[in-house]
Amino acid sequence: MNKYELVVVFNGNLEDDEKSAALERVTGYITRFGGNITEVVDWGKKKLAYEIQKMSEGYYYIVRFDAPHDAPAQIESNLRIMEQILRFLIVKQEA
Repeated sequence: MNKYELVVVFNGNLEDDEKSAALERVTGYITRFGGNITEVVDWGKKKLAYEIQKMSEGYYYIVRFDAPHDAPAQIESNLRIMEQILRFLIVKQEA
């Protein structure tokens, strides 16, 4: 199991229930592909450095998890099709 960190930026126009449902879906993908979530950090709503899809603000979350080496590719393929996500990035943490 490797340690990973996922940073995800959700659409700034989402309501609280839509935001929590989208985050639940993201964490569900992690657990579905054999991951174990260790921490979820809510950075809140922040101004984006540049507009993305005509949005100037987004909700930032950091999700730290342990997963097999092939899980990030599978998680990314599912995150790409989520309409609520503006940007995401998964990086492997150093041991």
